[in-house]
Amino acid sequence: MKENILIVEDDEIIARFLETLLTAEGFETQIAPDGAKALHSAAALPPDVILLDLGLPDMDGMAVLAQLKNWYGGPVIIVSARERENDKVSALDMGATDYVTKPFGTQELLARVRSALRRKEAAAMSYALDGLVVDFARRIVTVDGIEVHLTQNEYRIVELLAKSPGLPYTYDFIMRSVWGDYIPQDNKILRVNMANIRRKIEQNPAEPRYILTDIGVGYRMAAE
Repeated sequence: MKENILIVEDDEIIARFLETLLTAEGFETQIAPDGAKALHSAAALPPDVILLDLGLPDMDGMAVLAQLKNWYGGPVIIVSARERENDKVSALDMGATDYVTKPFGTQELLARVRSALRRKEAAAMSYALDGLVVDFARRIVTVDGIEVHLTQNEYRIVELLAKSPGLPYTYDFIMRSVWGDYIPQDNKILRVNMANIRRKIEQNPAEPRYILTDIGVGYRMAAE
């Protein structure tokens, strides 16, 4: 399956250039010309990598980054003409994976994308915390060495959260990721699935230590 890259760039010439460059390297691409469309695209079809310009017409790219990092756990590479050290430091402190200054060399940009994907893949082999292990390759969940039998949707929820520990995912994002086009009208089915998951993996489901609730927002997997 091809990796998908979201290009957030308001300059159509640069956006089409990046699209051509990345497509030639075997990636699938999406283009968002402003911040609002970028956030919508990232939520509708979560990309493997986001290339984010900071000078967008409707909102500053730093504001887009701040919103993305509330729920998106993948790499975000800033591609911007802003050269000041303060801008780079601020972006990296806010969770950006990398920072590339315009004008950029094509081979350098491709190397940064490949590096981000390698780090993402390396980090995504498994999740482990206090006896709980989620093995993404084998699609197995164990607690204290004993396999836990989850339904397909229960596993999808656990896998989604475990791949980005510490990051909160909204109810809507989780449901879109798990149920896709058949997304329920409310989050009742998600709450039922979460109750079943906690019953199976938590020692005390009323006081969970693995999957935590952010009231009014959604769920997040505990980080070390």
